Amino acid sequence: MVIFRDLTEVLQHIPSPPGHLFVKSTNLPDLLQRPRVAIVGSRKISAYGKAVTSSLASELARAGIVIVSGLALGVDGLAHRAALEAGGLTIAVLPGSLADIYPASHRQLADRIASQGGALVTEYPPGAHTYPGNFIARNRLISGISQAVLITEAAQKSGSLHTARFALEQGKDVLAVPGNITSPMSAGTNNLIRSGAAPVTCAADIFMELGIKPPVQKAVPKGSNPDEQAVLDLIYKGIAGGAELQRQSGLDIQKFNQTLTMLEITGKIHSPGANQWSLV
Repeated sequence: MVIFRDLTEVLQHIPSPPGHLFVKSTNLPDLLQRPRVAIVGSRKISAYGKAVTSSLASELARAGIVIVSGLALGVDGLAHRAALEAGGLTIAVLPGSLADIYPASHRQLADRIASQGGALVTEYPPGAHTYPGNFIARNRLISGISQAVLITEAAQKSGSLHTARFALEQGKDVLAVPGNITSPMSAGTNNLIRSGAAPVTCAADIFMELGIKPPVQKAVPKGSNPDEQAVLDLIYKGIAGGAELQRQSGLDIQKFNQTLTMLEITGKIHSPGANQWSLV
């Protein structure tokens, strides 16, 4: 469902606030009451960047933190997907109208975000074209919606550094993941840290910056057979989506569904809906 909303309270006090927001969501007010962290970075991302982005986004999402990003290639898309696979919630801020998903290859991801309790947000009305300047303007809303901005990997001239600048102008915390000092892919984040951004080496650093007590980690339960244990181990690692669980477990669909049923009957897992699974 597409909803037209007046300017939300969370954005009223940022420089150049949008006049209105166009939103695809069923529960934006609830999302804005939760802790929110923007995760942004380069579109071209290294294996290191992929690993830290997915790990941090998953752990934050499992702790109930809403992940905010811009639906772009690279870090943005990874952060959204990791949040969804962890059974969490995520907000995508678009550089164009709700009908003009950019990049087009992320249309399915956008649909998943909205259908799994997240939100698509834009200041651009139906029929508006997406211009190059929209991308930088969009970044001020990403930081404005969030309580802190985390850059996981960024080169010296990465567009995500605009988001960090907007966050500083808005009085938000800027966090950055340090990288290899010889890697140009980490030059932007390393420079941010040198300029005063808080270094992040684990999710606990983010919890501390937000003043949130880290969640107590549950011990992985024991399955009654190898198939059950494979699924339990995946859920413990943060994989929550049924399709991804089935793919990574290597079980055929019939065996996978039988395994889920037995785990649910024995009280080891439960589903909040939308084919998402978590440990009890």
